[in-house]
Amino acid sequence: MTTIIAILMACLASLPAMGGSRVAQHHRHFETSDHVRLHYIEAGRGRPIVLVPGWRMPAWIWQRQIDDLARTWRVIALDPRGQGESDVPARGYEPHRRGADIGELIARLGPDKPVVIAWSLGVLDTLALIHDKGDGAIAGLVLVDNSIGEDPPPPPSPSAPRQGPQPRPDVAMRGFVSSMFAHKQPQAWLNRLSAATLRTPEPAAAALMAYPMPRTFWKEAVYATAKPVLYIVRPRFEGQAANLAAHHPAAETQVVTALGHALFVDDAEGFNAMVRDFIGRRIWVK
Repeated sequence: MTTIIAILMACLASLPAMGGSRVAQHHRHFETSDHVRLHYIEAGRGRPIVLVPGWRMPAWIWQRQIDDLARTWRVIALDPRGQGESDVPARGYEPHRRGADIGELIARLGPDKPVVIAWSLGVLDTLALIHDKGDGAIAGLVLVDNSIGEDPPPPPSPSAPRQGPQPRPDVAMRGFVSSMFAHKQPQAWLNRLSAATLRTPEPAAAALMAYPMPRTFWKEAVYATAKPVLYIVRPRFEGQAANLAAHHPAAETQVVTALGHALFVDDAEGFNAMVRDFIGRRIWVK
Protein backbone atom coordinates (compact mmCIF):
# COMPACT_ATOMS: atom_id res chain seq x y z
CA MET A 1 0.00 0.00 0.00
CA THR A 2 2.78 2.40 0.90
CA THR A 3 4.46 1.79 -2.47
CA ILE A 4 1.20 2.43 -4.35
CA ILE A 5 0.61 5.70 -2.48
CA ALA A 6 4.18 6.81 -3.18
CA ILE A 7 3.74 6.12 -6.90
CA LEU A 8 0.43 8.03 -6.98
CA MET A 9 1.96 11.01 -5.16
CA ALA A 10 4.87 11.08 -7.62
CA CYS A 11 2.47 11.06 -10.57
CA LEU A 12 0.36 13.84 -9.07
CA ALA A 13 3.45 15.93 -8.39
CA SER A 14 4.36 15.79 -12.07
CA LEU A 15 1.01 17.29 -13.15
CA PRO A 16 0.41 21.05 -13.49
CA ALA A 17 -1.57 22.68 -10.71
CA MET A 18 -5.29 23.15 -11.19
CA GLY A 19 -5.92 26.37 -13.15
CA GLY A 20 -2.26 26.61 -14.19
CA SER A 21 0.93 26.61 -12.16
CA ARG A 22 1.67 29.55 -9.90
CA VAL A 23 5.04 30.22 -8.34
CA ALA A 24 5.28 31.58 -4.83
CA GLN A 25 4.84 35.33 -4.62
CA HIS A 26 6.22 37.72 -2.03
CA HIS A 27 4.94 41.17 -1.13
CA ARG A 28 7.79 43.57 -0.43
CA HIS A 29 8.29 47.28 0.21
CA PHE A 30 11.07 49.81 -0.11
CA GLU A 31 11.41 53.49 0.75
CA THR A 32 12.21 56.01 -1.96
CA SER A 33 14.67 58.86 -1.58
CA ASP A 34 11.75 61.20 -0.84
CA HIS A 35 10.49 58.86 1.90
CA VAL A 36 7.56 57.19 0.15
CA ARG A 37 6.97 53.51 0.87
CA LEU A 38 6.36 51.60 -2.35
CA HIS A 39 5.03 48.06 -2.67
CA TYR A 40 5.98 45.43 -5.21
CA ILE A 41 5.26 41.78 -5.91
CA GLU A 42 8.23 39.47 -6.43
CA ALA A 43 8.19 35.92 -7.81
CA GLY A 44 10.62 33.49 -9.40
CA ARG A 45 14.40 33.41 -9.63
CA GLY A 46 17.07 34.35 -12.11
CA ARG A 47 17.53 37.46 -14.18
CA PRO A 48 15.05 40.21 -13.31
CA ILE A 49 12.06 41.53 -15.19
CA VAL A 50 10.34 44.67 -13.85
CA LEU A 51 6.67 45.23 -14.70
CA VAL A 52 5.31 48.81 -14.54
CA PRO A 53 1.52 49.28 -14.80
CA GLY A 54 -0.49 52.16 -16.18
CA TRP A 55 -2.56 55.03 -14.84
CA ARG A 56 -4.10 54.17 -11.43
CA MET A 57 -3.56 50.45 -12.02
CA PRO A 58 -2.24 47.99 -9.40
CA ALA A 59 0.73 45.68 -9.85
CA TRP A 60 -1.53 42.61 -9.85
CA ILE A 61 -3.02 43.53 -13.23
CA TRP A 62 0.15 41.78 -14.49
CA GLN A 63 -0.80 38.53 -12.71
CA ARG A 64 -0.85 36.42 -15.87
CA GLN A 65 2.63 37.65 -16.74
CA ILE A 66 3.87 37.01 -13.20
CA ASP A 67 2.52 33.45 -13.31
CA ASP A 68 4.15 32.69 -16.64
CA LEU A 69 7.40 34.65 -16.74
CA ALA A 70 8.36 33.80 -13.16
CA ARG A 71 8.75 30.17 -14.22
CA THR A 72 11.94 31.30 -15.97
CA TRP A 73 12.96 34.65 -14.48
CA ARG A 74 12.70 36.77 -11.37
CA VAL A 75 9.65 38.98 -11.88
CA ILE A 76 9.04 42.21 -9.96
CA ALA A 77 5.72 44.04 -10.43
CA LEU A 78 5.66 47.57 -9.04
CA ASP A 79 2.80 49.49 -7.47
CA PRO A 80 3.74 53.08 -8.42
CA ARG A 81 3.20 55.78 -5.82
CA GLY A 82 -0.47 56.41 -5.19
CA GLN A 83 -1.42 53.05 -6.71
CA GLY A 84 -2.07 49.52 -5.46
CA GLU A 85 -0.61 48.96 -2.01
CA SER A 86 1.97 51.76 -2.17
CA ASP A 87 1.83 54.94 -0.13
CA VAL A 88 -0.39 57.78 -1.34
CA PRO A 89 1.77 60.87 -0.83
CA ALA A 90 0.69 64.44 -1.45
CA ARG A 91 3.25 64.97 -4.19
CA GLY A 92 5.54 63.27 -6.67
CA TYR A 93 3.04 62.53 -9.44
CA GLU A 94 5.14 63.85 -12.29
CA PRO A 95 7.38 61.98 -14.72
CA HIS A 96 10.79 62.82 -13.24
CA ARG A 97 9.83 61.57 -9.78
CA ARG A 98 7.96 58.52 -11.04
CA GLY A 99 10.92 57.64 -13.23
CA ALA A 100 13.21 58.02 -10.22
CA ASP A 101 10.99 55.59 -8.30
CA ILE A 102 11.55 52.93 -10.97
CA GLY A 103 15.28 53.60 -10.92
CA GLU A 104 15.44 53.27 -7.15
CA LEU A 105 13.57 49.96 -7.32
CA ILE A 106 16.01 48.68 -9.96
CA ALA A 107 18.95 49.73 -7.78
CA ARG A 108 17.69 47.36 -5.06
CA LEU A 109 17.56 44.30 -7.26
CA GLY A 110 21.25 43.44 -7.38
CA PRO A 111 23.87 43.46 -10.12
CA ASP A 112 21.77 41.90 -12.89
CA LYS A 113 20.21 44.52 -15.15
CA PRO A 114 16.45 44.01 -15.67
CA VAL A 115 14.23 44.04 -18.69
CA VAL A 116 11.57 46.67 -17.99
CA ILE A 117 8.09 45.95 -19.34
CA ALA A 118 5.97 49.08 -19.11
CA TRP A 119 2.38 49.71 -20.14
CA SER A 120 0.42 52.89 -20.83
CA LEU A 121 1.49 55.62 -18.37
CA GLY A 122 4.25 53.26 -17.24
CA VAL A 123 5.83 53.75 -20.68
CA LEU A 124 6.21 57.47 -20.00
CA ASP A 125 7.47 56.89 -16.45
CA THR A 126 10.11 54.49 -17.79
CA LEU A 127 11.15 56.83 -20.60
CA ALA A 128 11.48 59.63 -18.04
CA LEU A 129 13.95 57.44 -16.13
CA ILE A 130 15.99 56.88 -19.30
CA HIS A 131 15.84 60.56 -20.24
CA ASP A 132 17.10 61.59 -16.80
CA LYS A 133 19.52 58.79 -15.94
CA GLY A 134 20.37 56.99 -19.18
CA ASP A 135 19.97 53.31 -19.94
CA GLY A 136 22.92 51.95 -17.97
CA ALA A 137 20.74 50.19 -15.39
CA ILE A 138 18.55 48.22 -17.81
CA ALA A 139 19.02 45.28 -20.17
CA GLY A 140 16.14 46.10 -22.50
CA LEU A 141 12.64 47.55 -22.82
CA VAL A 142 9.19 46.33 -23.74
CA LEU A 143 6.90 49.34 -24.23
CA VAL A 144 3.21 48.57 -24.44
CA ASP A 145 0.45 50.64 -26.07
CA ASN A 146 1.32 54.25 -25.49
CA SER A 147 2.79 57.04 -27.56
CA ILE A 148 6.58 57.37 -27.53
CA GLY A 149 6.64 60.86 -29.03
CA GLU A 150 7.19 59.60 -32.57
CA ASP A 151 5.19 60.84 -35.54
CA PRO A 152 2.35 60.84 -36.16
CA PRO A 153 0.78 62.12 -32.93
CA PRO A 154 -2.00 59.80 -31.76
CA PRO A 155 -5.63 60.83 -32.19
CA PRO A 156 -7.43 61.90 -29.00
CA SER A 157 -8.33 59.00 -26.75
CA PRO A 158 -12.05 58.22 -26.58
CA SER A 159 -11.63 57.92 -22.82
CA ALA A 160 -10.10 61.40 -22.43
CA PRO A 161 -11.88 63.69 -19.92
CA ARG A 162 -14.73 65.70 -21.41
CA GLN A 163 -15.95 69.18 -20.65
CA GLY A 164 -19.08 69.72 -18.56
CA PRO A 165 -20.50 67.73 -15.65
CA GLN A 166 -18.43 64.68 -14.78
CA PRO A 167 -19.75 61.36 -13.45
CA ARG A 168 -18.93 60.21 -9.95
CA PRO A 169 -15.36 58.86 -9.72
CA ASP A 170 -16.53 55.29 -9.08
CA VAL A 171 -18.85 55.38 -12.09
CA ALA A 172 -16.16 56.93 -14.29
CA MET A 173 -13.57 54.36 -13.29
CA ARG A 174 -15.90 51.42 -13.85
CA GLY A 175 -16.44 52.73 -17.37
CA PHE A 176 -12.73 53.32 -17.92
CA VAL A 177 -11.77 49.86 -16.67
CA SER A 178 -14.38 48.16 -18.85
CA SER A 179 -13.13 50.09 -21.88
CA MET A 180 -9.61 48.62 -21.56
CA PHE A 181 -10.67 45.15 -22.70
CA ALA A 182 -11.92 43.79 -26.00
CA HIS A 183 -12.51 40.35 -24.50
CA LYS A 184 -14.92 39.68 -21.68
CA GLN A 185 -13.31 39.52 -18.25
CA PRO A 186 -14.87 38.11 -15.05
CA GLN A 187 -17.13 40.73 -13.49
CA ALA A 188 -15.78 40.15 -9.98
CA TRP A 189 -12.25 40.77 -11.29
CA LEU A 190 -13.36 43.96 -13.07
CA ASN A 191 -15.05 45.16 -9.87
CA ARG A 192 -11.87 44.51 -7.90
CA LEU A 193 -9.79 46.35 -10.51
CA SER A 194 -12.16 49.32 -10.55
CA ALA A 195 -12.03 49.52 -6.74
CA ALA A 196 -8.22 49.46 -6.82
CA THR A 197 -8.10 52.45 -9.20
CA LEU A 198 -10.05 54.57 -6.72
CA ARG A 199 -7.17 54.42 -4.25
CA THR A 200 -5.44 57.10 -6.33
CA PRO A 201 -6.87 60.48 -5.21
CA GLU A 202 -8.51 62.55 -7.92
CA PRO A 203 -5.95 65.41 -7.71
CA ALA A 204 -3.13 62.87 -8.09
CA ALA A 205 -4.92 61.15 -10.97
CA ALA A 206 -5.30 64.50 -12.73
CA ALA A 207 -1.62 65.32 -12.17
CA LEU A 208 -0.63 61.98 -13.69
CA MET A 209 -2.61 62.78 -16.81
CA ALA A 210 -1.05 66.23 -17.26
CA TYR A 211 2.05 64.99 -19.19
CA PRO A 212 3.99 68.24 -18.54
CA MET A 213 6.62 67.56 -21.22
CA PRO A 214 6.70 68.13 -24.97
CA ARG A 215 6.39 65.05 -27.18
CA THR A 216 10.06 65.42 -28.08
CA PHE A 217 10.98 64.53 -24.47
CA TRP A 218 9.70 60.96 -24.90
CA LYS A 219 11.13 60.59 -28.40
CA GLU A 220 14.57 61.73 -27.23
CA ALA A 221 14.44 59.13 -24.46
CA VAL A 222 13.52 56.16 -26.63
CA TYR A 223 16.16 57.04 -29.23
CA ALA A 224 18.76 57.63 -26.51
CA THR A 225 18.89 53.96 -25.62
CA ALA A 226 20.97 51.44 -27.53
CA LYS A 227 19.38 48.58 -25.58
CA PRO A 228 16.91 46.29 -27.40
CA VAL A 229 13.39 47.74 -27.51
CA LEU A 230 10.15 45.92 -28.28
CA TYR A 231 7.18 48.23 -28.97
CA ILE A 232 3.83 46.40 -28.80
CA VAL A 233 0.83 48.50 -29.79
CA ARG A 234 -2.64 48.48 -31.26
CA PRO A 235 -3.35 50.11 -34.65
CA ARG A 236 -3.78 53.51 -32.96
CA PHE A 237 0.02 53.72 -32.71
CA GLU A 238 0.84 51.84 -35.91
CA GLY A 239 2.41 54.90 -37.54
CA GLN A 240 4.70 55.48 -34.58
CA ALA A 241 5.67 51.80 -34.62
CA ALA A 242 6.58 52.00 -38.31
CA ASN A 243 8.78 55.04 -37.76
CA LEU A 244 10.47 53.51 -34.73
CA ALA A 245 11.25 50.30 -36.63
CA ALA A 246 12.62 52.32 -39.55
CA HIS A 247 14.84 54.65 -37.55
CA HIS A 248 15.87 52.88 -34.31
CA PRO A 249 18.48 50.17 -35.01
CA ALA A 250 17.74 48.28 -31.78
CA ALA A 251 13.93 48.40 -31.97
CA GLU A 252 11.36 45.83 -33.00
CA THR A 253 7.63 46.43 -33.21
CA GLN A 254 4.46 44.38 -33.06
CA VAL A 255 1.04 45.73 -34.01
CA VAL A 256 -1.81 43.65 -32.58
CA THR A 257 -5.46 43.83 -33.55
CA ALA A 258 -8.81 42.94 -31.97
CA LEU A 259 -7.43 43.55 -28.47
CA GLY A 260 -8.10 46.26 -25.91
CA HIS A 261 -5.67 48.69 -24.30
CA ALA A 262 -4.85 46.07 -21.65
CA LEU A 263 -3.79 43.75 -24.44
CA PHE A 264 -1.56 41.68 -22.15
CA VAL A 265 -4.73 40.65 -20.28
CA ASP A 266 -6.91 40.19 -23.36
CA ASP A 267 -4.32 37.85 -24.90
CA ALA A 268 -1.94 36.91 -22.11
CA GLU A 269 -0.66 33.83 -23.90
CA GLY A 270 0.17 35.72 -27.10
CA PHE A 271 1.73 38.63 -25.22
CA ASN A 272 3.87 36.38 -23.05
CA ALA A 273 5.03 34.47 -26.12
CA MET A 274 6.13 37.72 -27.81
CA VAL A 275 8.04 38.77 -24.70
CA ARG A 276 9.72 35.39 -24.30
CA ASP A 277 10.74 35.33 -27.95
CA PHE A 278 12.14 38.86 -27.84
CA ILE A 279 14.10 38.32 -24.63
CA GLY A 280 15.46 34.99 -25.86
CA ARG A 281 16.61 36.39 -29.21
CA ARG A 282 17.75 39.90 -28.33
CA ILE A 283 18.63 40.17 -24.64
CA TRP A 284 19.40 36.97 -22.75
CA VAL A 285 20.33 34.83 -25.72
CA LYS A 286 20.70 31.17 -24.84
